[in-house]
Amino acid sequence: MKRKFMPVLLATVLSAGFALHSLTASATLKPGDTAPDFTTQASLGGKTYTYTLADELKKGPVVLYFYPAAFTKGCTIEAHEFADAVDEYKKYGATVIGVSHDNIDTLTKFSVSECRSKFPVAADADAKVIGAYDAGMPMHNSMANRVSYVIAPDGKIIYEYTSLSPDKHVENTLEAVKQWAATHKAQ
Repeated sequence: MKRKFMPVLLATVLSAGFALHSLTASATLKPGDTAPDFTTQASLGGKTYTYTLADELKKGPVVLYFYPAAFTKGCTIEAHEFADAVDEYKKYGATVIGVSHDNIDTLTKFSVSECRSKFPVAADADAKVIGAYDAGMPMHNSMANRVSYVIAPDGKIIYEYTSLSPDKHVENTLEAVKQWAATHKAQ
């Protein structure tokens, strides 16, 4: 009985975009920690390519956000908000990438429709990146929780925010990028 109830509850939470404290755990990677490097398939504007964090960090800070599942209500809201803010991130030299457990075919569609071809989304079907960043959903570690990181070009995490609600992820990470830029004169 319990096993049948949990997926229904999780699906309800994801589709509604609610923040339930019982399902939201704090990520263990904190500011000052070294961000694990990764290489994976990503899609930008419907085109698939190989994404490597180390290569992106050479260009400036990276906003790495994890989300539970493409095309769910909360994840669609979050993707739209990141897409709307991409040009603002660029003003401060930052790039954005979203990561989920979805397969690359699903993300290729999501990259066009919900990300509006503004930033890449990466496939982590085997949950290796999710695991490396301790961004797994409690009780379902292969699915990503909603966790956002800002990573400085030196590979250090400078900001972390965890909340199942899509609210505040863009606002908070953009503020962290602005603060980093102000102290590093990267504007």
